[in-house]
Amino acid sequence: MNRRRFLAASATAAVAAPSWLAHGERKTNRRWLLVGTQTHKDSKGIYSYDWNPATGELQGGDLAAASDNPTFLALDPAAGYLYAANELEQFEGQKSGAVSAFALDHPARKLRPINQVPALGTATCNVSVDAVGRAAFCANYGSGSASSFYLNPDGQISDAVSHFQYTGHGADPERQAGPHAHRVTVSPDNRWLLVNDLGLDCIHIYHLDPTSARLTPNQPPAWHGAPGSGPRALRFHPNGHIAYCVCEMGSVVNVLHWDTQKGTLRELQTISLVPDDYHGPTAGCDIVVTRDGRFAYAINRFYDFAESFSIAKDGRLTLLARIPCGGKTPRHLALDPTESFLLVANQDSDNISVLAREAKTGKLTETGRSYPRVKPQCLVFA
Repeated sequence: MNRRRFLAASATAAVAAPSWLAHGERKTNRRWLLVGTQTHKDSKGIYSYDWNPATGELQGGDLAAASDNPTFLALDPAAGYLYAANELEQFEGQKSGAVSAFALDHPARKLRPINQVPALGTATCNVSVDAVGRAAFCANYGSGSASSFYLNPDGQISDAVSHFQYTGHGADPERQAGPHAHRVTVSPDNRWLLVNDLGLDCIHIYHLDPTSARLTPNQPPAWHGAPGSGPRALRFHPNGHIAYCVCEMGSVVNVLHWDTQKGTLRELQTISLVPDDYHGPTAGCDIVVTRDGRFAYAINRFYDFAESFSIAKDGRLTLLARIPCGGKTPRHLALDPTESFLLVANQDSDNISVLAREAKTGKLTETGRSYPRVKPQCLVFA
């Protein structure tokens, strides 16, 4: 059997309901947290935790699946399958990263491998899934490219359906000598795919055919940011008309108006992620938005603070506060399902920290809770 289809048969079984629902734990609404990591030292892949939203505590931390450098994770809409971006330079003898598929075994809190395919580019750093669970996408940072894949009903990933290799360079000769695709984001209406390119200071925009996972470049094909800003992450507001772009090199958030019919972005505001009197190393990282659309939270690497923002009716941001993120070099953040807590994966301090959140005011407070994990990269609640 082709290695790309390994264990496909074992992963097609129906996904069972979590065992804890039958053992009196429904009252606390415990959830499963999956953590992607960089695999060196003692880290071997994707790890599993049990999250208690009543207390803001994590338990467990066992290996859910061995995987090579699964630095970003994405669930399908039904939380039956998980997809990982394997940030590699070589895969199956070719110069490429990979995308892996797993079935979620809820009772065992384990992942069952389905298959793995080439990403068609190196240092695959991001993966996402469309709203109906039939298409997946990856960003290849090293080679500066993006690919799309069809997802079969059993969770299996097809070989690439569309692939785009970017060319050119940005304003910074050291960091932007070539393209660096960093994030693949599906629009809220499932009609478009947006690809943040740190190397070219732009966001590539594509028409998405969700029935086939095929991508077609839009006209115009991209939104262009400030030279040397380095667009890294993207998150849509729940209203579907505003997008927040975190720029790594500029350490700012671009607030963008999204035209759902034309597939175009227009800048409304740029707000800094560091105070004016800070002159140390900094790299904008990621942002999340609450379900009610009233607040946003961002992290900045090396500055090592979590920042809270209020959101105006037009989508613009106002800084509320900055507090320590609970570790060194925050890599990813996630609101828990109750939105009472913000969890931060801290790469260089090898820990996951927990911050408490007040829903009415949006205020974050330190809890002092920290859980060891070697090189955590991505946090996903199943």
